[in-house]
Amino acid sequence: MKTWIQRIASEDGDVPGWVLITLMTAGLVVVLWSAAGPALNGVLNNAIQKVSAV
Repeated sequence: MKTWIQRIASEDGDVPGWVLITLMTAGLVVVLWSAAGPALNGVLNNAIQKVSAV
């Protein structure tokens, strides 16, 4: 029976899975940013104008 340290040290991990998750997350960010970017820009500009007017 392996000890806890031996199991941790021998575990290689799932590199292709992490790469896939990272790429899919980056893709989602790009898609959401391209869709919501102009709306967020408008909200930010509106908020800055309201604060500057005070």
